[in-house]
Amino acid sequence: MKDSIHNYCDLGIVLSMAYPGCLKSEEEYKASLKRILVDPFFNVVELGSLPFASLKDAVPAMMATAHCTSTFSGHSLLFSRKLNINSLDESERAQAVSALKEGIDEAYELGCSEFQFLSRGYEAGKEQAYLKALLASTKEICAYAKSKGTMPVVLEVFDHTIDKKSLLGPSSLVRQYAQAMCSEYDNFGIMIDCSHIPMIGETIDEAVDPIIPYIHHVHVGNTLISNPTHPSYGDYHPRFGYPGSENDTEYLASFLQKMKDIGYLAEDSSNILSFEVKPQAGEDADLVVANAKRTLLAAWRSVQ
Repeated sequence: MKDSIHNYCDLGIVLSMAYPGCLKSEEEYKASLKRILVDPFFNVVELGSLPFASLKDAVPAMMATAHCTSTFSGHSLLFSRKLNINSLDESERAQAVSALKEGIDEAYELGCSEFQFLSRGYEAGKEQAYLKALLASTKEICAYAKSKGTMPVVLEVFDHTIDKKSLLGPSSLVRQYAQAMCSEYDNFGIMIDCSHIPMIGETIDEAVDPIIPYIHHVHVGNTLISNPTHPSYGDYHPRFGYPGSENDTEYLASFLQKMKDIGYLAEDSSNILSFEVKPQAGEDADLVVANAKRTLLAAWRSVQ
C-alpha cells in the first residue's frame, strides 16, 4: 500500500513486553512509557496492572499529556496468582473472576479504553465443560464492566498445547465461545495475535475466517516453535526474523493483507493493531521496537 498504515488503524505496543525493565522500578516504568509516548508512530499503549501504586496518578497524566490511548491487560492478574478463569472448581473460578473485576476497576481508574484477559488451562477431552465455565466467567466480567461504564471486554486467543496451553485456542472453540457471548453482550470481542497462530497449528485463513465478526483487537508478533530446547521457545515474542522463528516480513504481509481483506484495516479506521515484541537475551529493547516498526512498514508495502 502506498497509503500510510496510520490511515487504516491505530498502532500500539505492549509496554511491559517491549520494555520488560519497566517492572524494576517506578523510574524505569516512567522512562519506558515515555519512550513510547514521545514516538508519534504509536497512538495506543497497552498497559497492565501497575507494578507500583505510586504510578496511579502519573501514568494517566502522561497518557493525557501525550494525547495517547491506553488499553489494559488482565493477563498478569491470572498468571501471578495462578488462577484459572475456566476452572471446573467453582471456588477457583470465583477467585479468578474476582481478580479480573479488580483489574476492570483499575482499568477504569487509569482511563483505559479496553480490558483484556485470556482463557486458562484445561484437561483434554473435557473442553466443553471448561468452555461452559469460561462462558459463565466471561458473562460475569462483561456484566461487571458494563455496570461501570462503556469499556469493552476482549479475550485474547492464545496457544492451546505449547506454552500457555489455553483453552482458546483453536478457532472452532473460539467461534463457539464468541457466538455465545456476542448473542448476549454487546461489550465483548476477540483479540487475535499472529504470533499465536503458528503455535495453534492453523493457517491465517483457518484462524481468522471462523471468527471474523467477533474480532475486536489485533496483535502482531513472532514466535519460535521449531526447537523446544531453545530459550525463546513458545510464547516469548522474539523480534521479527529472529533465527529459527516463524514470522518475518512475508508472513506479516500475508496477515496484514487478511486484516485488510476482512475490513479490520480500513481507511479512517480506529481499530487497534499492536506490537507484542520482546527483547531476547542480550538484545536492546529500542532496537527490537525499531525492528517491529521497520518490518511492519515493509510488510504494509506489499498489501494490495
